[in-house]
Amino acid sequence: MAKAKWLGHSCVLVTVEGAKIIIDPFIKGNPQCPIQLEQLPKIDVVLVTHGHADHLGDAIEICMAHDALLIGVYELCVYCQSRGVRKAYPMHIGGSAKFSFGMVKLTPAIHGSAITHPSTVYTGEACGFILVADGSTLYHAGDTALFGDMKLIGERNRIDCAFIPIGDNFTMGIDDAVEATLMLHPKVVVPMHYDTFPVIKADPNEFARKLSEADKTIRCCILSPGEEVEY
Repeated sequence: MAKAKWLGHSCVLVTVEGAKIIIDPFIKGNPQCPIQLEQLPKIDVVLVTHGHADHLGDAIEICMAHDALLIGVYELCVYCQSRGVRKAYPMHIGGSAKFSFGMVKLTPAIHGSAITHPSTVYTGEACGFILVADGSTLYHAGDTALFGDMKLIGERNRIDCAFIPIGDNFTMGIDDAVEATLMLHPKVVVPMHYDTFPVIKADPNEFARKLSEADKTIRCCILSPGEEVEY
């Protein structure tokens, strides 16, 4: 059975047979993250949804230190390769690829994507990920607004676990996140991308309550940073 550990913000450490996969590895500078960079286990794969600093995070350093494979949109992979990443697998939205650990597909996300310091560098479109491994399916929405094609994502993928942003301002807020979850209809949903900074403060219990009022068949799993869910 696959496991997903939330490390705060949008950072998720996934353990499947034969691989440890980290998504949006914002560790240094993340006030929610319960571990230091050097406390990470051996990472095999790094997935990055977009180029903003709180999502690209420590991806380059992790890839170089762990000899990990970076997977993301083409422009972001090219940027990371220019910064020293040795192994990268460029993809783009709608594309899927099979790896030794399973299948990865890039889904749409309505958001920006750029390196913004010290100068602005375009890093392609933002994305989400479908990860199929160990016979289970995880959906990480990345940073995104609500969009109607989430219904298609839910219909075409039997999602066991979904990580959905609820923090508003830069992404969906609680009400839109509830609607997104109803369209995706995962077995388990985990709220993310909230409370890291004051501007994205949100109450995950309100999200869980509103979701339960709308559909009691979907389990909301509120994790504290460092806790994990099996799916």
